[in-house]
Amino acid sequence: MLPGAGAGVGTETAVRGAETAVRADGVRADGVRAAGVRAPRGRRAHARARVRAGADRVQGRGFLAKAAAVTAGLTALGALLGLVRDQILAGYFGAGAETDAFLVAWTVPEFASTLLIEDALALILVPAFSRALARRSGSLFGDPVRALVRGTLPRLTVAVSVAAAVLVLAAPLIVSTLAPGLPDPQLAVDCTRLTATCVLSFALVGYCSAALRAHGCFLSPASIYVAYNVGIIGTILVLREPWGVRSAAAGVAVGGVLMVLVQAPSLLRELRARPVPKEEPTALAPESGRGGQEGRILVLGLIAPVVAFSLCRQSQTLIERFLASPLPAGAISHLNYAQKVAQMPMILSLMLCTVSFPVVARALAAGETEAARRRVERDLLLAAVVVLVGASTVIAAAPSIVELLFERGEFDRTDTVATAAVMRVYALGLLGQTMVGALVRCYFSAARPLWYPAAAMAAGLATTTVAGIPGAHYWGAVGIAAANALGITCSAVLLLRGAHRQTVPVQVDRLGEGLLRLATAGAWATGAGWLCSVGIGSPALALTVAALVVIGVFLLFIACAAKAPEIPPLPRSASRRTDHARPHRAAPTAAEAAPVGETAPVGGDVPLDHGPR
Repeated sequence: MLPGAGAGVGTETAVRGAETAVRADGVRADGVRAAGVRAPRGRRAHARARVRAGADRVQGRGFLAKAAAVTAGLTALGALLGLVRDQILAGYFGAGAETDAFLVAWTVPEFASTLLIEDALALILVPAFSRALARRSGSLFGDPVRALVRGTLPRLTVAVSVAAAVLVLAAPLIVSTLAPGLPDPQLAVDCTRLTATCVLSFALVGYCSAALRAHGCFLSPASIYVAYNVGIIGTILVLREPWGVRSAAAGVAVGGVLMVLVQAPSLLRELRARPVPKEEPTALAPESGRGGQEGRILVLGLIAPVVAFSLCRQSQTLIERFLASPLPAGAISHLNYAQKVAQMPMILSLMLCTVSFPVVARALAAGETEAARRRVERDLLLAAVVVLVGASTVIAAAPSIVELLFERGEFDRTDTVATAAVMRVYALGLLGQTMVGALVRCYFSAARPLWYPAAAMAAGLATTTVAGIPGAHYWGAVGIAAANALGITCSAVLLLRGAHRQTVPVQVDRLGEGLLRLATAGAWATGAGWLCSVGIGSPALALTVAALVVIGVFLLFIACAAKAPEIPPLPRSASRRTDHARPHRAAPTAAEAAPVGETAPVGGDVPLDHGPR
């Protein structure tokens, strides 16, 4: 719970009530003259005054391309280190009972990462900080951003500290519930107690990441998984001999601390960058107090839908491990290795959505619904292109990928064959996973998150469970992977069908037709890549040939197919300048030219292009 979060996550009415706009004649909207405030004269002077008074870091950067490039590079480096981590685990501990025990404990950081870094906290706090930053430029008294931090961070820290302590004490119950058929439950309990400490560190990491992204700072948040994997790898190398696989669990705790340390200095700089404004007169305090009280009353309703969605989404992993625990030793490991590699295209495809999420939130706070819709639709199509090319490559060359990455040490040829089979099936659900990750931003970018995404994920989870029980019985780990792909695709379809009625009115029919055509191109590219690489003995060469053929056939299909979806080039789409980020231009925007308080007082400075598609 985040009591007191009304400073950043209240309703639009509370936002407007908390921010008292200054009119062009120097009189506050409530009739109180603002001392020392003079209206700028002339359109250019007004634009310059807006920049001086409240231009955020997001606006000053101008290009989304820079943020996207930084995020892409560090995400790729983090993913590469993640592969190195998995290679070390496979080489030292193989794919047997010991690794299965650790992977059950690994469920805790996976769950905590989804709730506290990737989904829940980000979907709650990015819009909250975005609205606070939008109000900051027009606020003469008090700082909404610092008020949000004071009202949420201490309570969050206490709550997650208690949760971490409960997980440590309840480790035996957790292991027996998650994996009742595990060969070595005590080892899993020891590892779970070590990994449970990440609940506190991940919560702080997620908080810092959301705040920094809302400020337009992407370097530190993008580097967290680099620090995380460095901590795990280093701890395994140092403690492997005395601790065995427990060293990997200890590495999770060390990595969580490093993730906090790489972000905390940047957040402190951002919070200290703006001088502390004067305190608001007591005559105005009751009004702002009412807005804050309203936000505190609404906070449970704001958080609960996001948390429920994240829990349902991550519970897919719980279902997999529960169904795989009675299978022969190594089944959980095969599922884990296959999933980690297969999901890499999805992680890269969601990069642009992660960068543009604060942009969409700021646009909605300013009432720029149409601009937000254009941004979301571009991101969805670009994410689909990236993930389909990656999924096609994974399916076409799965044995070569696994052999190249893992087949050494304790990981033998039998493990390679089993993992490759699971990986191919997992890849069938990558488009659905990407669409879920991208579409949910349409629902959670506004001030009032809805319950529909949680219901859609619950339906997908039920589908995974119903299909996974017979799948695990007849086909083992491959059947579990197929159930996962079916469930997440079901959730994606439900989210897509309901998107047009939500805050960002996505054109569902047009978008669905484009996704279907892209999926058709991916199917053709997969077949061509597999045929061209199947007879090549060298795994590196086979992977290279498959990737080149997949990319070529995919692009050829898109170029030649009738009614192919219009896909904007990634550099052009990501690098569209915002109007306010062009200080050298001669004419100001309409939002800048209009008197303050008449046109979108919260977000006339929203960093989103308004040009034609």
